[in-house]
Amino acid sequence: LAIIAANSKCIPFFKEGLKGCARSMPTSGALDLVAKKKKIPCFVTPTGWKFFGNLMDSGDELYFPGKTSYVPFLCGEESFGTSSNHVREKDGMWAALAWLQILASKNKDDKKPLVTVEDITKAHWKEYGRNYYCRYDYEGVEKGADELMAGLKEKLKDLEGKEMKGMKIKTAENFAYNDPVDESVSANQGINIIFEDGSRIVFRLSGGRGS
Repeated sequence: LAIIAANSKCIPFFKEGLKGCARSMPTSGALDLVAKKKKIPCFVTPTGWKFFGNLMDSGDELYFPGKTSYVPFLCGEESFGTSSNHVREKDGMWAALAWLQILASKNKDDKKPLVTVEDITKAHWKEYGRNYYCRYDYEGVEKGADELMAGLKEKLKDLEGKEMKGMKIKTAENFAYNDPVDESVSANQGINIIFEDGSRIVFRLSGGRGS
C-alpha cells in the first residue's frame, strides 16, 4: 500500500496526484510516512471496508454535499486488501495491475538493467525507512479476550510515560474514529499503545469474535 502510494503518479488513474489515503488502525504505519512527505491527508480508520467507503464518496454532491473531496483515493487494511475509489471493495486484481504499471514505468528503456520489485522496495526503504509488522491471531478465546481487553482499558491512563524494555510509551488509547465525512463516531475499536519512536502494540477483538 505504501509503495503504491509513493509511486502513485506512475498509475494513469492517479496522474493528477492522490487527494487522500487511508489505512485501518492495525495496519503498518508505512503509509503515514509517505502521506506526510507528499502532504496528502491520511486517515486511520477502524477495521472494515465500510469506513473507506465514506472517504471514497467524499465530495459527491449526491451523498455528501459540501464536504471536502479526498478522491482520487487509495486505501488498504491489515489483511492486505488494497483498492481505490473505482469500487467500494478490496480489489486484488487492481492491486496487481497497479504494481505492473509501476514496474512498466520504471522499465521504459530496454537498454537499461531491469528494475525489479526488489529494487523498488529497497529504494522505498531508503527514502521512507522500513516498517516491520507482525500479527498474531487467537481463536476460541472469547471469554479470555474480553477479560484482557477490559483489563487493558482500566490500565490505559497509567501506561503513558512508562518504559517497556527501554521504549517509552507516548500514548495509550481506546481507539475511536471520528468520520470526517458523515461525522459519525465509532468508539471502542481497539487498544492502541504508541511508543515515542513510532512503534505500536495493538490489541483488537475480531469482528467475527475469533481473536
